[in-house]
Amino acid sequence: MSTQSLRGTVGAGDAMRTPGLGRVLRDTRYVFWREMLLPLRDPFSLIFSLIQPLVFLGLFGPLLGASVGAPAFGGQSTLQWFLPGVVVMIALFGTSMTGSNLQYELMTGSYERILATPLSRSSLMIGRALKEWAPLVLQGLLIALVCIPFGFVFHPLHVLLGLVILGIFGIGLGALSYSLALVSQNKEWIFWGVQQTLLFPLMILSGIMLPIEAGPAWMKTASLFNPLTYLVNAERELFAGTIGGHTLWGLVAAAVTAAVGLAVGIRTISRDIR
Repeated sequence: MSTQSLRGTVGAGDAMRTPGLGRVLRDTRYVFWREMLLPLRDPFSLIFSLIQPLVFLGLFGPLLGASVGAPAFGGQSTLQWFLPGVVVMIALFGTSMTGSNLQYELMTGSYERILATPLSRSSLMIGRALKEWAPLVLQGLLIALVCIPFGFVFHPLHVLLGLVILGIFGIGLGALSYSLALVSQNKEWIFWGVQQTLLFPLMILSGIMLPIEAGPAWMKTASLFNPLTYLVNAERELFAGTIGGHTLWGLVAAAVTAAVGLAVGIRTISRDIR
């Protein structure tokens, strides 16, 4: 949806007459749909982005099983244990880099045109962040289905719940990525420096690649302060077909991340006086 159509859909006078919450919800819907048109018009980009996680599953998975051994996986197969971590990794890589799209809009001037519309500032952030939910769920579902012929035991309802929790987390992380892009506008190296500096420690300390139980005591302690740890444990529990304490803590971690991300994002975009 073009900026002109957004401007035409939400007239300036009509926007001023709409109550605050109603206006934010309506504007959020318009922004969400505008952002969703990009992957809908180019669905192959979502499919192509699955190549890297499939490479991890196909090449790293067998090495992981041979080096660590079955007892480290709690009686599960290597694929059953490793796949949920890879799905979380898709969310981590994908949503943490979404701010680069906003930086491109800042450089080309399209973001300036969006700001010229009567859309509320809050909806610009909320709509963008909500857009991260749908691709994450779709990508996670596709990669789970692809792994069924290779021995992955598919529990539909549990996997769906796990992907919903992952989508909630993606909303928060996407909002934080957009906030970082706004703060570091015109300085791309700051965005990528912060993103890369935080990305890999969070990934390693969550136990995505290797069981954190095999690490030293200080790593185990540090992992307790990593929200990804609780998310990974929840996904592994759900993908194994069970619901328990890990699922609850994973939901809490995802909800807190979403709340913090949206709060920071709305505050950042509201202060972005251009």
